[in-house]
Parts: sequence; structure tokens; C-alpha cells
Amino acid sequence: MKSIPGRPNPEKLAEQLHASAIHLLRQLRRTDEASGTTASQLSALSVIVFSGPISLGKLAEIEQVRPPTMTRLINALESDQLILKTRSEHDARIVHLSATNKGRRLLLAARMRRVRVLADQIKKMSELDQENLASALSTIRKLIDSLRSP
Repeated sequence: MKSIPGRPNPEKLAEQLHASAIHLLRQLRRTDEASGTTASQLSALSVIVFSGPISLGKLAEIEQVRPPTMTRLINALESDQLILKTRSEHDARIVHLSATNKGRRLLLAARMRRVRVLADQIKKMSELDQENLASALSTIRKLIDSLRSP
């Protein structure tokens, strides 16, 4: 697809957005080291905290990993007392996962550290750059919504 002179190239924008998102998340993961958990564990814990009780299979699907990989992550979270496993009343093969208070506190503290790092950097930006960021975020939210609905 040829780009129209004077207009942004959608493919280049997509590449730049993709790379920027990955680099931003990698930089923010450095703050996660303070939590004593891995990025994968924090990601799984986040789904458990914000989704409420969830089955191991559904969590593996959301996190896009195979159940054996998720089982290892969950066992680590359980040994650190960050989650609880309970068997389904209807089907003993199904395990439901829920966050403990300790798990919620750990996740929210990790999130707060990441947000604080971002906020500190945003405060250093010019007012115009902050306004541009706000506008870009609105557009990114619309893009995310369009990706959710086929």
C-alpha cells in the first residue's frame, strides 16, 4: 500500500507504536524487581486480582501460555501465599484461583511503582508534550477498543 504524500504511513505508525509499547513495558518491568516476583507472575496475578476467581485453564488462555507453564507460575504464586487454589464444587478437576490480601497488596504496590515512575517522567515534559500525550492516549484507547470488537 502506497502512502499518500503529507499523510502518515499506517504501516510505519503501527511499527512505531508496537516498538514503543514493548520498550515502555520493558523499562517499567525494571521497577517490578522490587516486588520479588517475575513479570510473568505479576501478569498472571494481575488477571487473578482484577478478574476475580478464575480457572487455571482460563488464566492460561488469557495469558497465552500452555497449562503446564501456567501451573508452574501458579505454584510459585501459591508458595509465596499470593493466591489460593480451590476445587470447583461441580467438577473436582477444575481449580479456581483467587488472590490473597497479600497478593492484592503486592500487585497494587507494583502497579503504583510503575505509575509513579511514569508520572515522574511526565512531570518533566513540557505542557504541550503532556497535552499531546493526553490526546495520543485517547486515540490509543480507541484503537484498543477497535481491536477488541471484530
